[in-house]
Amino acid sequence: MLVAAATCPCPPLLVPEVAGGAAQEMDSARAACDEALGALAAARPDRLVVAGPADQAARGPHPQGARGSFLGYGVDLEVSLGKGEPPADARPLPSSLAVGAWLLTRADWTAAPLEGLGVGEPLSRERCEESGRQLADSAERVALLVMGDGTNCRTVKAPGYFDERATAFDAAAARALGDADAAGLLALDEELAYELNASGRSCWQLLAGAAEGQGKGGRLTGRLLYDEAPYGVGYFVASWT
Repeated sequence: MLVAAATCPCPPLLVPEVAGGAAQEMDSARAACDEALGALAAARPDRLVVAGPADQAARGPHPQGARGSFLGYGVDLEVSLGKGEPPADARPLPSSLAVGAWLLTRADWTAAPLEGLGVGEPLSRERCEESGRQLADSAERVALLVMGDGTNCRTVKAPGYFDERATAFDAAAARALGDADAAGLLALDEELAYELNASGRSCWQLLAGAAEGQGKGGRLTGRLLYDEAPYGVGYFVASWT
């Protein structure tokens, strides 16, 4: 059963060593992530799954101890998904899970065993929903750390340039995340999300699938802790408990 969830953005710039002189621009986002991870630990889960968008080579499960690096961003910094040695066949973490691993290390996560899940951004709503339900049924007390960004088209200087549809899409996503509204997340349009480069869509809909089976008495309550677009990209932090 899903007992708690946190959603966090996954730009490598969240890591101060990567951001360099611009690190302070993401201070409030980091603080919100810290608060969301604290709520995850307080829920006392038996299992934590860190889900984030991944390309073809990095999709699927990543075991505890799996490692990632920010060398591709010019910083010789390695992170691991929890403590311990990874299996010999463990694949490198995708960027989204590397950021998640960094956040968990920063939080000194010891609350529960953890593992990663690389999610394909084109994954259909139905597949996301089903995968989420399976995760929720995998242990008595499951928590999710869901990495992913909103649109990257909020301003003319954004990576995807400006698209007038981006603000409304991000507002709908932020509202659903803040309200712990599974139906609202599932209503996000897959094609529009793709056109607006919203990398979090598939992972948010996986979260929605995990939350659907809670029943009225066990419905989680959401709090939106951060909703900004500092680089023309929608970044959201939410806590579901």
